[in-house]
Amino acid sequence: MTYLERLLEGVKVEWEPLGESCKVVRGKRLTKKELSENGKFPVFHGGLIPLGLYDKYNRKANQTMIINTGSIGEVVWSGVDFWSSDGTFVVETNETINDKFLYYFLKTQEQYLKTQKREGGVPTIDRIVVEKLQIPIPPLSVQKEIVRILDTFTELTAELTAELTAELTARKQQYNYYINELFRFNEGEFEWKTLGEIGAFQRGKRFVRNDIIPEGIPCIHYGEMYTHYGVWANESKSFLSEELVENKRLRFAEKCDVVIVAAGETVEDIGMGTAWLGKENVVIHDACFLYRSPLNPKYVAYFTRSNIFHDQIKKHISSGKISAINAKGLSSAVIPVPSPEEQKRIVSILDKFDTLTTSISEGLPKEIALRQKHYEYYRDMLLSFPKNNLKS
Repeated sequence: MTYLERLLEGVKVEWEPLGESCKVVRGKRLTKKELSENGKFPVFHGGLIPLGLYDKYNRKANQTMIINTGSIGEVVWSGVDFWSSDGTFVVETNETINDKFLYYFLKTQEQYLKTQKREGGVPTIDRIVVEKLQIPIPPLSVQKEIVRILDTFTELTAELTAELTAELTARKQQYNYYINELFRFNEGEFEWKTLGEIGAFQRGKRFVRNDIIPEGIPCIHYGEMYTHYGVWANESKSFLSEELVENKRLRFAEKCDVVIVAAGETVEDIGMGTAWLGKENVVIHDACFLYRSPLNPKYVAYFTRSNIFHDQIKKHISSGKISAINAKGLSSAVIPVPSPEEQKRIVSILDKFDTLTTSISEGLPKEIALRQKHYEYYRDMLLSFPKNNLKS
């Protein structure tokens, strides 16, 4: 016997359209000009996150909203007094329904509500759809017990998510700290040379995302440098046809070259490098450079992720809709040149931190998602009432 079955033992659960026991009230429009940074009350309009603040409220705390524009079908709870705009329906309950119980139940109906949006003009949900939604009404004592359990689950899930997020942030900070510290050498300890003195830069040639195919010649699109590639890679995410590569005479990075991204939306985006260690050569995009030198490629790639490097290239980055840097700007950056053995030692230390941070970066979001699914499973189970008393 499940916990819900024990709760409902000897109890009759009525079902009825939401509109019979609740009042569905549309909010009142506010323009963005009316919002205030000094306002006290959140304004809900088209999503889970408040649109802004206002100095008045039109709804008391502890009420449920259903979004009817923007993130249509999302169910939102406000634990404080708030302003409900015309992009939301507020559900007012009567004495037979616990407000938080209704919120938790409606969260299980979000997917259904999202399928009910009316297209044409401005997409929305009609009030009648919400009012016809069947809701269970167990005794208030059962509703309150379910709320108690789910409130506890919600709090524990939020605490765990915060802890995991803090752990990821701390590991990233530690990783960045060591990248910067390991490139801080005492004056005269090692020779410093410009990247242009030691090696050479060559820009890639243009291809577009539509050129990318599932199999073929390995390639790196500049956008993937921000979303996919780390300090090193030996396999590409994307591929191009041999015909396209030959016709456009695209350029390749070879094994032990460093691919450096040279364009992005912000100054901070520019200059990250990835050591290419693949057996096959890889085509690079025209918003990237390959850097070829006798230096350890991973040593160079780590250096491009240090503050020492970025502080040097900032003044050479042109800013606009897209920020960019040319080969001359990259070539001017100076880099410490220790022995190959010392380069290898530094790479070995940073590899350990990179592996740890990468595993956490990949593992924690999965763990957070798993915990959320775990919570949703128990929520849905607690709110799965027998439907033998449905009202038409």
